[in-house]
Amino acid sequence: MSGLVKAYGAKRAVDGLSFAVPAGQVTALLGPNGAGKTTTVEICEGFRRPDGGQVRVLGRDPADAALRPRVGVMLQSGGCYPGARTIEMLDLLAAHAAHPLDPRELLERLGLTAVARTTYRRLSGGEKQRLSLGMAVIGRPELVFLDEPTAGLDVQGRRDTWQLIRDLRSSGVSVVLTTHAMDEAERLADHVVIINHGRLVAEGTPAELTAGEGPQLTFRAPAGLDLTDLLARLPGVTGGETAPGAYALGPVDPSLLAAVTGWCADHGVLADDLRVQSRSLEDVFVDLTGSGTS
Repeated sequence: MSGLVKAYGAKRAVDGLSFAVPAGQVTALLGPNGAGKTTTVEICEGFRRPDGGQVRVLGRDPADAALRPRVGVMLQSGGCYPGARTIEMLDLLAAHAAHPLDPRELLERLGLTAVARTTYRRLSGGEKQRLSLGMAVIGRPELVFLDEPTAGLDVQGRRDTWQLIRDLRSSGVSVVLTTHAMDEAERLADHVVIINHGRLVAEGTPAELTAGEGPQLTFRAPAGLDLTDLLARLPGVTGGETAPGAYALGPVDPSLLAAVTGWCADHGVLADDLRVQSRSLEDVFVDLTGSGTS
């Protein structure tokens, strides 16, 4: 897409947004609530029309009916007949696809075999989420849009969904994933796009976005510690309290841990959960958007 614009009255939900989705890769679209993610994806899916700019999906206008068999869409809610059984929804969509996945094998992959004959209205939230994912991929799409695919899932359901997404990528499917889970984006995405207030603020691989700063020593201790005299003893070391009771210092060298633990002992401070860790995608996200992940 290039220069995408979508306005609702005087508010521009998407304001000149430009980025491309690499073929055969997982692209994570990240942004705080109200950043324009949903509007952007709905335009790409053909559910909304842009007010400006150009959008092409597999080389075509998103509203082109020829895209329907080539694109899979996972909605966050809805899209099913309330009285239809789980297997009936997959059978229905498979009947309209040229070369569908086997519905029963897909049920097994999604952990839904036990509820194959259960109506949609009686499924749990997590089961509805997994069925929605199955409906998006059963037609073997070339491109699939997944809106928060693991929201509401338990640990095993989350891992199964991650593996299915990896399998889609391995088979050459392009995946556009929206998520608030930074660990999910960091583990799955080949390409990350971060938007805020409808504008692009960063894009690249997770490694590219988190590069530039070395590992930091992090630890927990009582909030409000004054580290001025500690930092004065450590030329080149910077950092401080990043959140109440959470501290980060760097760059890390062999003397830093000894200096921190010694300083804490001298001041009667118990430091907990000391670890050396690299900058995370969540750190980058918060720096760029000024927002948490909720």
